Amino acid sequence: MGEPVALAEGYGPLLSDPEGIMNLPEGFSYRIISRLGETMTDGLLVPGAADGMATFEGRDGKVIIIRNHELSPTSSSGPFGASNELLGNVTQDQLYDYGHGTMPCQGGTTTMVYNPGTGLVETQYLSLAGTIRNCAGGPTPWGSWITCEEDTTSGRSEIEKEHGYNFEVPASATPQLFTPNPLKDMGRFNHEAVCVDPRSGIVYQTEDRQDSLIYRFLPNQPGRLEMGGKLQVLGLKDMASFDTRNWKNLDSDKMEPKKSYQARWIDIDDVSSPEDDLRLRGFELGGARFARGEGMWFGENEIYFACTSGGHKGFGQIFKYIPSQDEGQVGEQDNPGTLELFIEPNDTDLVQSADNLTIGKNGHLVICEDLKTPRIVGVSPSGEIYHIAKNVGFQSEFAGACFSPDGEELFVNIQGPGLTLAIKGPWGKLA
Repeated sequence: MGEPVALAEGYGPLLSDPEGIMNLPEGFSYRIISRLGETMTDGLLVPGAADGMATFEGRDGKVIIIRNHELSPTSSSGPFGASNELLGNVTQDQLYDYGHGTMPCQGGTTTMVYNPGTGLVETQYLSLAGTIRNCAGGPTPWGSWITCEEDTTSGRSEIEKEHGYNFEVPASATPQLFTPNPLKDMGRFNHEAVCVDPRSGIVYQTEDRQDSLIYRFLPNQPGRLEMGGKLQVLGLKDMASFDTRNWKNLDSDKMEPKKSYQARWIDIDDVSSPEDDLRLRGFELGGARFARGEGMWFGENEIYFACTSGGHKGFGQIFKYIPSQDEGQVGEQDNPGTLELFIEPNDTDLVQSADNLTIGKNGHLVICEDLKTPRIVGVSPSGEIYHIAKNVGFQSEFAGACFSPDGEELFVNIQGPGLTLAIKGPWGKLA
């Protein structure tokens, strides 16, 4: 399985970084704009485990960046300090799960206001609090960030609430903790990322499990996710319960790269999933199975998503879904959307364990690898693969890659040390 592809030139070879943090091509540079433990505008601390991000246009050319924090309740790098000494700076109702005051959930989001002219963050604050393991998410066309819990903890002793939900965070330059309302109709599962089709308001979702599904949420009112809607799972037409993972030990049909498969969407009920079995029930209903769905982004009327451990050798896959012209409507049955295995190189010299991803103005994918010594990898619309950056300073993954609204800067996190960086360079000058 896979494709016999070679490494493309991209922006040129990666040069050794004199600071020993990140190698980049000639003409590119980075700046650290936020660090774990810094005191923010609201008096709280920059939390650790920075993960998914997105950017939004602010006033006067400023960029609003919303950033996830993949923290568990027992983490000592949360916004309230190692011993929760700053917990009194917020009220109980501002946290989704206060943990009875003894184990407040540490996950959530922070928001930054970045000045491209100075390269500095002028404001940063805690914008959502009291959740667990906010891994990825996705921006909406109406100016908010959907943050996703990669966790399905049930209420128990110290933990007060059910977890495994999405939450919406408006992009605001004014420091404030937004009300944490779980979007329950979007399903309770091990969420990873989402993307929104701006034409229909339909939301697509990935799930980070070895036997995961891809979900679609049809909102009752586009742009108002809190008003509820219908959840569905992705399947292949005339190929019920198809396994897309292509693992060599699976005695099943394999998914061929670059081949277009007709899709179908299957209704699923009991989306609160108290038994955490949504993916199992969806597969039994005919849904397709994927290997750790992670990063997802909406491009030019198409959706790309990563499956971190898919492929013959388990090194990862990237899929492309093209929505139907009648997506979510009755006519879609006769004119279905299509799913394609975009790349499955099975070669770690090219790309391995694709996680968060985004799309540049040129239509190229930008992918973060989930490795101890990861790279940022580019993929052209035709499937050519090239390298953009390599982490040489820390044994930690890149996460949250996203471009500024004008496409001139790429923001990314190095998760372990808790660094957020801005990368400048000639993004429009590929070799």
